[in-house]
Amino acid sequence: MRTKVAQLISLKLTLSLFFLFFLILIIRSNFSFTNVSTPATVVSQQTHLSNSTDDHDHDDQKTTSTAANTDCANNININASPVQTCNKTPPSLANALVHYVTTNITPQQTLKEISVSMRILEKKSPCNFLVFGLGHDSLMWNALNYGGRTVFLEEDKAWIEQIQRRIPGLESYHVEYDTKVHQADELMKIGSKAGDCQVVGDPRFSKCQLALKNFPSDVYDTEWDLIMVDAPTGYVLHAPGRMTAIYTAGLMARNRESGETDVFIHDVDRPVEDKFSKAFLCEGYLTEEEGRLRHFTIPSHRARLGRPFCP
Repeated sequence: MRTKVAQLISLKLTLSLFFLFFLILIIRSNFSFTNVSTPATVVSQQTHLSNSTDDHDHDDQKTTSTAANTDCANNININASPVQTCNKTPPSLANALVHYVTTNITPQQTLKEISVSMRILEKKSPCNFLVFGLGHDSLMWNALNYGGRTVFLEEDKAWIEQIQRRIPGLESYHVEYDTKVHQADELMKIGSKAGDCQVVGDPRFSKCQLALKNFPSDVYDTEWDLIMVDAPTGYVLHAPGRMTAIYTAGLMARNRESGETDVFIHDVDRPVEDKFSKAFLCEGYLTEEEGRLRHFTIPSHRARLGRPFCP
């Protein structure tokens, strides 16, 4: 049986290889192959440029950018097959790769659990990705959504400041929760009754006690393509629990103008995450479950009026 140290080393190596593989995919996707112009075309282009004084200044600006990629491209050969060019590694991906290779702290989710969300990001990114919780996996989510917007909502203000010092550039906001885990059963009864909690709309104006209303306005105004609920703290009775986070994530998904939202709930081995995700994200919308992660695909309810809260 492997020791705990050996397991940690193995997990770290696996994650490093995972990011290295993803880096290779990104770099390969940035390679472009274009046909080289024929001599006649080149002459035509040169004639056009020499006769256009307005375009001359613009071309001078582009020359600087082109020169920067000289080392990354093959020399032009009119008689050769397509020319190969490439771009630099995206900064967010490079930072993530270096960070995870040089740290002993690994993300909270397993590789199999991460792979579920990664598959969706491969299809939808760059996209809008909202994450409840700021943690050791935040840089990874930001990198996997390269070119998109990834926002983190965190309950611990001191932790936000600590992460920002170590990993600047992540977009995160401090939010407060006024619930406790020991209130879960009572909140479940309130939410399960036909009434205000079954009404789809902007969470800011909801009359349901489970709706969170203290996020920055931009969070409500943005249509999120993916939502990950991996916070707030929920493993002790006096912790806030994820009852309201799960309900609000589902409400925001239903309230988008059109399309669908992929919602992921982590730690579904715990009672609150298990019961609230099934009740308010709905088992009918459950797409996949891997380990402690559940994936729900929730369609817009505004696009089809009369759609029941749960299918």
